Amino acid sequence: MRTNKNNKGLVLVAVLWMVVVLLTIVAVVGRTTRLDTKVSIAGLEQVRCKWACRAGMEHAIAVLIEDLRESDSLTDTWSDNTDFNNVMLEQCRVRIQVTEEAGKLNINTMTREQLLLLPYMDERIADTIIDWRDADDTPTGEGVEGGYYQNLPFKYNIRNGPFKTTRELLLVRDVTEDLFYGKNTNLNGQLGLSNTAGTSSPSSPASLITSNTGQPATSGTGLYDQGWISYLTCYANDRDVDANGNPKTNINQADEGQLQQSLGITAGQARWIVQRRSSGNFQSIADLLSDGTSGSTSQQSSQGSGSGGNQGEPIDTQTFIQIADKITIGGNAQGKININTVPEEVLTILLGGTDTDRELAMSMVAYRATLAYGMQSIGELMNVQSMNIETFKRIANNITVRSDVFTIRCVATAIRANQDGTTLVTEAVVDRSKTPCQVLYWYQGAGN
Repeated sequence: MRTNKNNKGLVLVAVLWMVVVLLTIVAVVGRTTRLDTKVSIAGLEQVRCKWACRAGMEHAIAVLIEDLRESDSLTDTWSDNTDFNNVMLEQCRVRIQVTEEAGKLNINTMTREQLLLLPYMDERIADTIIDWRDADDTPTGEGVEGGYYQNLPFKYNIRNGPFKTTRELLLVRDVTEDLFYGKNTNLNGQLGLSNTAGTSSPSSPASLITSNTGQPATSGTGLYDQGWISYLTCYANDRDVDANGNPKTNINQADEGQLQQSLGITAGQARWIVQRRSSGNFQSIADLLSDGTSGSTSQQSSQGSGSGGNQGEPIDTQTFIQIADKITIGGNAQGKININTVPEEVLTILLGGTDTDRELAMSMVAYRATLAYGMQSIGELMNVQSMNIETFKRIANNITVRSDVFTIRCVATAIRANQDGTTLVTEAVVDRSKTPCQVLYWYQGAGN
């Protein structure tokens, strides 16, 4: 009898162990199934987000193509468009942001002095940036050449040429993500939930951009430190065409008849341009202006030219404003800055970086804010209070009122049971001057 009881006890223990093993198997299988389900859901959400971003990208490109090309300002539909905010598409929330590359400084053409005017820039980094983009192997000042990067634990080659993307700057020695992105980690110019304000330090920029005088550089706009990515580009260009897309008239080459016909000026004014360049080519379109330029047009010279007079008629300020968008001196048009979209901080650097330059930059921003569609010609800067001919001549070759290169950033977030699921970021730099629109840069993934 005892043997039967012992056998029954062993059977009971065996059954209990089998139950435990089965429960373990069920738990493991259940966990694996849940993980597989989550992975499958995440995969499906990623596919939805991918195509939602693609749809947002195509929508933004369509807006850019349909946009009028006379000038580009922050009131255009590509900049101020409610259709870009929280668009619901295939169970995804899509946000689109379009920024103009011509509103930034070109990292490939900036001088050392301009680089040093960037927030938190120092001579060591400025020299290293110059060494990265130049073609030689001789270090500049405190910079480094290819040998430094080849001796890193994970070595890579120095470019020794123009930057191909703006983010390539992160490969340069001492350029950190804090310097490059600032507090604007979501790249929208605002301090979002994912951004954190900090204290001022070389590796962690202050929450507000400050000038050398310690004053906020945002003029009370409340925008947080956006980092160098918001001020720098390597794509900006200008095709030297007027508002109608026609090639500009080269004032260093056109004869009197061509000048008169293409610009709509008088014979006396055309003769004056030809006479003035006889001592040497114009170095800037602003050379048509002089300290003695009159603000009123006169018919005397044109009448004199009709009676055989040889004296030309100087270009007055009003006429210059009318023709400024139609003329060029030729040469490289890369790196021009759009005065309708450029931030005050970039304008200050372009002007020279002094307190006087900052005040003028503020006046320029205030003036364009009074215009419904921005400035139609760079000549309109002469209407800005405190703008003088000398300053205008200094920047005339580096400014424009339009752009063809834009950055489009689409962020798609899948909606899962009224909660945010997978998020995917797509970013592209496009050139709308090409047909079809040419993609210069493409990134798809997470993060910055």
